[in-house]
Amino acid sequence: MHHMTLAEIARGLADKKFSSEELTQVLLARIAQLDPQLNSFISLTQELALSQAKAADARRANGETGALLGAPIAHKDLFCTQGIRTSCGSKMLDNFKAPYDATVVAKLAAAGTVTLGKTNMDEFAMGSANESSYYGAVKNPWNLEHVPGGSSGGSAAAVAARLLPAATATDTGGSIRQPAAFTNLTGLKPTYGRVSRWGMIAYASSLDQGGPLARTAEDCAILLQGMAGFDPNDSTSIDEPVPDYSASLNGSLQGLRIGVPKEYFSAGLDPRIAELVHNSVKELEKLGAVIKEISLPNMQHAIPAYYVIAPAEASSNLSRFDGVRFGYRCENPENLIDLYKRSRGEGFGAEVQRRIMVGAYALSAGYYDAYYLKAQKIRRLVKNDFMAAFNEVDIILGPTTPNPAWKLGAKNSDPVAEYLEDVYTITANLAGLPGLSMPAGFVDGLPVGVQLLAPYFQEGRLLNVAHQYQLNTDWHTRTPTGF
Repeated sequence: MHHMTLAEIARGLADKKFSSEELTQVLLARIAQLDPQLNSFISLTQELALSQAKAADARRANGETGALLGAPIAHKDLFCTQGIRTSCGSKMLDNFKAPYDATVVAKLAAAGTVTLGKTNMDEFAMGSANESSYYGAVKNPWNLEHVPGGSSGGSAAAVAARLLPAATATDTGGSIRQPAAFTNLTGLKPTYGRVSRWGMIAYASSLDQGGPLARTAEDCAILLQGMAGFDPNDSTSIDEPVPDYSASLNGSLQGLRIGVPKEYFSAGLDPRIAELVHNSVKELEKLGAVIKEISLPNMQHAIPAYYVIAPAEASSNLSRFDGVRFGYRCENPENLIDLYKRSRGEGFGAEVQRRIMVGAYALSAGYYDAYYLKAQKIRRLVKNDFMAAFNEVDIILGPTTPNPAWKLGAKNSDPVAEYLEDVYTITANLAGLPGLSMPAGFVDGLPVGVQLLAPYFQEGRLLNVAHQYQLNTDWHTRTPTGF
């Protein structure tokens, strides 16, 4: 049962080959057996899962249908879940139980999903390796000595190890797509505003976006269908009709114009990954796509701009965690200032403190114009590059990451080296565009992903291209040894 995709589970439940309760029990047992190797979960919700599974079976017995009805998933541990710990991977929120459900959680619960638990993540979603979590690093099931990517590494590792078919995740600078690439999954970051951020604990409010992680594009289409939609509770949510993503999967790629930016193939890209990207281009050409070289001239400025904007927004968002209203509080504070200092100093980890300090500096008097304002101007230039490119092509294709997954601890002493691994993904967040990573091969036994970018609200086009690619390749079917 654990090898089934979401689509296969939906068909099996509809045909009464098994019940949601039976499937849930199998997966809970598998998590108990295998997750100690991976550390992909922070919290398990066995009682909730079994009660939701029984309710889903009852709904099906009454004639109700739905692709997600009875499907087991997990939520990244920054989606608020009523009465369940929502920690954000931080000591600061280790004791926090959300009093309400995030919109994403509520929508998927209404669709009939079964919540198996909350997955591990980089603290407050800050990281590219899932090593900054208060609950310890997550291991990559393809090689337990390597990182699974971050910040959604717990969701990625759990799905890749067949502990569950799909999971929710979030992407601020590549945190869905990069873990997908590192663990041989399909991961989709929707257009900014397509999925509600209400109840999703914020890192950088103008960049964060929730999305699905699964083994196939077909499964991402199913999960995104349940997540997407306008939410009046979220001021950044966009009131745009949600299409039937599954209906667009089988469209022909004949004549599709795919742009390949020349800037992607610089000295920083592992040549073995470059070869796999070119192989995927040839595969899409066979399916009728037309390939064109394009240019994104301001891409070189994206990383410095991102690492000013994101920490600046983080320093503002995380100021609410002060030891007063909720979360961690230091013991025996001498006064209010001591309460603030020690609660934040003891509650936040090193990477979070580093980014808060960078952000506060960038926003301080005398430096706002020099750093934050200039970064926002670069952000507009990056967006303009994409708009010009999409006048010539329908899709942009390139590597998801410049290197395969690195060893645990390899970049801990050099945060900038880790930041540079986001070079291909952060531009989509700066511009608010949808992006998808799909499996495209292996380097030294570690998975490699190819990234697709599309114009606003064209998630269906991304899913269509990825699905057609997956019908003609088998990279996404490979399973890590031992899982």
